[in-house]
Amino acid sequence: MYIPQAFREDRIEWLSVLMRDCPLATLVTLGNSGLVASHVPLIYEPLPDSPGVLHGHLARANAQWQDLRPDVDALAIFHGPQAYISPSWYATKQQSGRVVPTWNYAVVHAYGKMEVYTETGRLRKHLESLTAEHEKKYSPWKPSDAPAEFFEALLNAIVGIDIRITRLEGKWKVSQNRSPEDRNGVVAALTGQDELNSRAMAELVRKSLPEE
Repeated sequence: MYIPQAFREDRIEWLSVLMRDCPLATLVTLGNSGLVASHVPLIYEPLPDSPGVLHGHLARANAQWQDLRPDVDALAIFHGPQAYISPSWYATKQQSGRVVPTWNYAVVHAYGKMEVYTETGRLRKHLESLTAEHEKKYSPWKPSDAPAEFFEALLNAIVGIDIRITRLEGKWKVSQNRSPEDRNGVVAALTGQDELNSRAMAELVRKSLPEE
C-alpha cells in the first residue's frame, strides 16, 4: 500500500481498535486462477510473540480456500471511517484558492499465511467465539440456541481459516497534510453531517490536531 509518511499509522493499539471495530474484512488471496476476494468477518487476537492472528471462516462451496498459492501471503483489508472532503471547508480556500477535493479514510492491511481447517470441534469453538463477540450487545444469541442437527449441518458447510499476521500496515488519511485551520474546518463540516461515517471521520481529524 502506498503510504506517505504523514498518513502512516504504526501504533498497534490504533490498528487493533480498527480491526475490532470494523471486523468485516476484504480477504484477498492469489491462486492458480488469479486474485480472489471474499468479504468475511474476522476476529483479531493479539499474541505476545507476533502482530497477532485473524480467525474466520469461508463457505465450503467458496473455491477461494481450495486455490491458494502457499508461497504468497493472504491480505485482509479492514476498512474504517471514510468521507469525501470538500475544499470549500478549508480556510485556505478563502486565502488563496489553492485547494482541491479529496477523500479521507482509515484502513489496516494485515498480511500472513492462511491456514485452512475442517475439524468440527475447532469450527464449533470458532463460531462460539465469533457469535459471543458480536452478540454481546444484544440478547445474546448463542449457537446452542439452534437445533443441534441444524447447527451440525452448518458446520459441515464451512471451513475455518486462521491468518497468522506477519505484517501490519495502517493508513490514516485524516487531513494531517492540512493546516490546523483547514482541519478545524473539516471537523466542523463533518460533525454537522447526519452520517455515522462523517462523524467518525470528524473525530479522527480532531485527534490529528496538535495539542494546544
